[in-house]
Amino acid sequence: MQELKGLGVAMVTPFTADGKVDYNALQKLVKHLHNGADYLVVMGTTGEAITLSEEEQFAVLDYILEVNRGELPVVFGMGGSDTRSLCERMKAFDREGVVAFLTASPAYNKPTQEGVFRHYRAIGEASPLPVIMYNVPGRTASNVLPETVARIAEEVPKVNGIKEAAGDIEQVMELKRLLPESFLLISGDDALVLPHMACGGHGVISVLGNAYPKAFGDVVRTALAGDLDKARKGHLPFLPLISNLFAEGNPGGVKAVLKHLGICDEHMRLPLYPVSNDLRQALYRNVANLE
Repeated sequence: MQELKGLGVAMVTPFTADGKVDYNALQKLVKHLHNGADYLVVMGTTGEAITLSEEEQFAVLDYILEVNRGELPVVFGMGGSDTRSLCERMKAFDREGVVAFLTASPAYNKPTQEGVFRHYRAIGEASPLPVIMYNVPGRTASNVLPETVARIAEEVPKVNGIKEAAGDIEQVMELKRLLPESFLLISGDDALVLPHMACGGHGVISVLGNAYPKAFGDVVRTALAGDLDKARKGHLPFLPLISNLFAEGNPGGVKAVLKHLGICDEHMRLPLYPVSNDLRQALYRNVANLE
């Protein structure tokens, strides 16, 4: 799991105008990410996994594994709010080339902290791979508290890290205080990468990295090496773009930028929809300022 430090990229799923997966663009994206990413995260929120069938999800994963050819570690997103069903799907997973699962705490049904603990304990017993927790209260409507994460880290050996996206640096500090150093503490917020890593974090699973794997990866790796002053100088110019990437939801912003960079189109599956023209122009200005 120590290979999952630095810049992980939560990959978008390119679509054609008729809503099918655009495999030509997906190949171009993987090759683009080979220039700077430290690992790939497939079928996360940014990949619009919730709108793909299980068959489509595995087809995308298999294609990425084929194009990647083992060059970068691959993490596969697998989640759900029915613990039993999720465990059954994990038990049946048989793809080679995937090093870990990323799985968010259950959304919508808002479990207690005890329920969250038992959910991840069941996953740990079922999973054939190491597991990275994902705490994103803005989407799940419940926060996984540091004490619960520490309990999971102690009692569930298969769970080896957390993507923390509560947007609360005090919570990151408490996680760092409670967790063993071997337990990966990964930022889920591009804008908070620097303070997160200053607290002892191990990197980020990034949306921005789809567009700028080399430049943003250098920022993250510089911070990981302990040179926060140099990392700050690299990170600050990205902040206006990062803010606009999420102004009308994810992944609309980054797909607009990727179209501008010639990597894939902006198409998404409903209920998601491409960004407004005003935001698109603002994103293009952000890109021009970076260049």
